Amino acid sequence: MKRLVVVMLMCCAVAAHAGRSCETRWPDAGSVQRGIELATRTAQALNDSGADVVLLARAGQDLSRYGLRWSHMGLAYRDTQGWRVVHKLNQCGSASAELYRQGLAEFFLDDPFEYRAAYAVLATEAQERLLPLLRDNARVVQMHTEAYSMVAYPWSQIYQQSNQWVIETLALALEPSASTRERAQSWLKLKNYEPTTLRIGAMTRLGARISSANVAFDDHPNEKRYADRIETVTVDSVLRWLRGTGLTLSVQELR
Repeated sequence: MKRLVVVMLMCCAVAAHAGRSCETRWPDAGSVQRGIELATRTAQALNDSGADVVLLARAGQDLSRYGLRWSHMGLAYRDTQGWRVVHKLNQCGSASAELYRQGLAEFFLDDPFEYRAAYAVLATEAQERLLPLLRDNARVVQMHTEAYSMVAYPWSQIYQQSNQWVIETLALALEPSASTRERAQSWLKLKNYEPTTLRIGAMTRLGARISSANVAFDDHPNEKRYADRIETVTVDSVLRWLRGTGLTLSVQELR
């Protein structure tokens, strides 16, 4: 069942994750302080940008071995009480995920690998179309698929990972006919979105599949999978695509 979970700020161990380690542990005072400080800097930067909707990214995991800087993103929007983020989080250790609506503090208190962020100010039309969608609990879950794989194939509807939900929701907002995941993916192809290709060998794939319920490869085409070419949606590829299509006015980084 599709639903959106509203999370209030609480200093406790969190069981939902995306783009970070799945180790459950209580946050220490230092990590809480760094997370809140990053959230404060981000709020100030977003206020100064004049934007109403941005794509917001964090560095939850170290993905430098794949040449990637960012691991997870959500859609942040200006609300009457401040900035809110809608994003998809995996129920850690399982093959399912939910959508969450959180404040900036919660978004950055999820035990990130590095306390830095990036935000893309979306083009004016994209902001105008996304803002009412993000505020609407019924519409914002329209593209959500509960079945989750961290490396979901971008052109399949079997699974859906966190970054994939973001761009499919963007497609829904910008193209009225993109009312299903299949149609949203067709629109993304038409707009020349290109996913990241990860080089993941057979033994690594096997180990990940056996040890992690939130990793699956059976949605990938055999010819690509057997050539160790695993395509998936990454923050880095989305930011590159947004710049190339003119769907973003600027991309800024915060530390």
